[in-house]
Amino acid sequence: MSPWIFALLLPLALAATFCALLLRSPWTRWLSDLPNERSLHSRPTPRVGGIAIMLAALPLALVLTGPALHWLWALALGLSLISVADDMRSLPIAVRLAAHFTAAAVAVVVLASDASGISFPVLAISTLALAWMTNLYNFMDGSDGLAGGMAVIGFGTLAIAAGQAGSAQLALACASLASAALGFLVFNFPPARAFMGDAGSIPLGFLAGALGGYGLAANVWPAWFPLLVFSPFVFDASVTIARRILRRERFWIAHRSHYYQRLVLSGWSQRRLATSAYLVMLAAGASALVARSAEGANQYAILVVWVLLYLAAIVAVERKRPTRAPRHEGAHPGQG
Repeated sequence: MSPWIFALLLPLALAATFCALLLRSPWTRWLSDLPNERSLHSRPTPRVGGIAIMLAALPLALVLTGPALHWLWALALGLSLISVADDMRSLPIAVRLAAHFTAAAVAVVVLASDASGISFPVLAISTLALAWMTNLYNFMDGSDGLAGGMAVIGFGTLAIAAGQAGSAQLALACASLASAALGFLVFNFPPARAFMGDAGSIPLGFLAGALGGYGLAANVWPAWFPLLVFSPFVFDASVTIARRILRRERFWIAHRSHYYQRLVLSGWSQRRLATSAYLVMLAAGASALVARSAEGANQYAILVVWVLLYLAAIVAVERKRPTRAPRHEGAHPGQG
């Protein structure tokens, strides 16, 4: 039987099954997301989706890929386990960041091991970028269906590109992650019955960056490709944090100033936000695939157009003002 059958269908079925079982388990008492100043939800909702995604995707990815990627799954598993503990007991930020930077540093060193002439500053910047990708995905996991949809579309796009380039193992790994995220999305699309939690958002952010780096090292795609694919998250999170730093705000404290949060606070429903975001994500992924096979000038033109589109979106959101409390849909509205 084709490994693609397993990669596309089995993680979806397993993630949906695990999520359903976890929602009926005692874990829901330990992993409930209580509303806070960052939240767009009003009732406690179980953060079990990330566990379901990792249980469904990582073992299959381990089987479908060779030793060249096994170390990556081990790092993602370690991050997921630490994040489960954080979801349950709220670990100190120093512990979490130490884990994120350690995983990022190990990944960068392994990816750079076959290259020559890479300077320490490049390694340091790459580690910082991967640690940032790990965290920004978590920052963007704040509305129903958002992070799950980005995982489906983002990793799905990486799978298509890797398949086109003949990198079968990388394609199967990305497809497994996209499929598992789709199984979780059954329970997370607005109104959400389950959230992803740090146990899912942290390793998914790490894998988005690390698999992007792996593809770059293997000449599967250029450096800008994974950035464009995940640009709906990268742009919002990076601009928001930069604004908070410039304003001398405590950017590490929970808040609701991301652009997607401001849209909900201005009157958008979380369902409208999710479906609109999916269109942007699909457009980013499709244009990345087109640009990858285009000439150099056309590639730059596509990238410039996306930058201009995001800047226009920022201006449009900046003009909006909160009109009411967030709209909660159904019995369990929530954070992605």
